[in-house]
Amino acid sequence: MKKVFFLMLALVASVFGAEEAVAAVETAVDAAPAVAAASADVANQTLKAYSMIAAGVGLGLAALGGAIGMGSTAAATIAGTARNPGLGGKLMTTMFIALAMIEAQVIYTLVIALIALYANPYLAA
Repeated sequence: MKKVFFLMLALVASVFGAEEAVAAVETAVDAAPAVAAASADVANQTLKAYSMIAAGVGLGLAALGGAIGMGSTAAATIAGTARNPGLGGKLMTTMFIALAMIEAQVIYTLVIALIALYANPYLAA
């Protein structure tokens, strides 16, 4: 459920950023060429600022969620090993697989944040 919420949040943020950039560029095209260049530059700077804020908040939330997930996974593994020490090896293997999956979600967020910061497709040329 959290993944869907964060995905929807990212999509809404990108739509709002795209609408603002398009509106700024459309108004800039109607204006004089010097004003158009200045307006497009302001739109690009605004979009870059919003992208930085979104990347920071997104990575913070992803790291927080990953830390909570890893903590609960480790706690469950320790509790399971304490109840049945014979299954400790199998539980440990399963825990490491789960930790890798949790960390992969955080890395995906990092990749999306880097794309938003350095290869943003919504920036005007």
